[in-house]
Amino acid sequence: MRVAIIGIGGVGGYYGGRLAHQFSPGSDHEILFFCRGAHKEAIRRDGLKLFARDGDLIAHPALATDNAIALGIVDVALFAVKGYSQPDVARLIRPAIGPSTVVIPLGNGVDNDEILKREIGSGDVLNGCVYISSHAEAPGVVEQTGGSRKLFFGSPEGAIDPYRPIEVMLKAAGIDAELSDNIVRQVWAKFIFIDAISGVTSLHGVTIGTVLASPELKELLAGLMREVETLADDLRVGLPSGIIEQAIERAGAFPPDTKTSMQLDVEKGNPTELDTMLGYVVRKGKELGISTPRHVEVYEALSKKVR
Repeated sequence: MRVAIIGIGGVGGYYGGRLAHQFSPGSDHEILFFCRGAHKEAIRRDGLKLFARDGDLIAHPALATDNAIALGIVDVALFAVKGYSQPDVARLIRPAIGPSTVVIPLGNGVDNDEILKREIGSGDVLNGCVYISSHAEAPGVVEQTGGSRKLFFGSPEGAIDPYRPIEVMLKAAGIDAELSDNIVRQVWAKFIFIDAISGVTSLHGVTIGTVLASPELKELLAGLMREVETLADDLRVGLPSGIIEQAIERAGAFPPDTKTSMQLDVEKGNPTELDTMLGYVVRKGKELGISTPRHVEVYEALSKKVR
């Protein structure tokens, strides 16, 4: 298979690095990186250096390019860009997506598949999510600091068999991948966690461990999660009972000093996924007539902070 990793930041760098290291040029699978600027040049020159909890490596993809035409039509596109860049990058990548290309978004939003279908206009668009804390440390360098590194993907319609070879390929690269027959539920189970913890850490400028150790912040966290749960119930997502407790346990699995990706972006003055996560809940709540006062409060406060 010809596999393109779209975006070599923290997420794309980890999973793309594992794939490119396992399947070096000339292997059964051809691993291609779509990235730009100094990052692209450093990878071309020295390879991608990945420092991760499950082992460090240097990966050399078959190609690192910022030209979608140079990729050719690929069999699989792992879409690992942040929500605010997704529409623009989706349009850029159109030349590499054919009717049978399997497109797998790995971002934090719950509607990534809808966005990619609309913006790319071709391909077999699935959905997916990952549990990982990682970031680009420097040009050509990615560091993974926390999270289970688990990757879920699947068709929103529930089909399994057509995508089994992709799961086999991911696992062969040492990636803890699971092909799900209910990816909608998996994506929302991730969203209920990442939306809330990103909002609280970003607004208050504290680590995950500090949030869980503070009764006041932990209650805000749970309150945000309850609003997402109510929204998911109205959309008939089918989240399991006890999902809030499970989400808080997931937060506790990260090292206490972990900062969320959105929090790091706020601190650095970078664009953020505020609209991808909390903004989505506010907009969807209004659309469905569901009250989300805590999301409105945090969203408005963060909007003043990042704009």
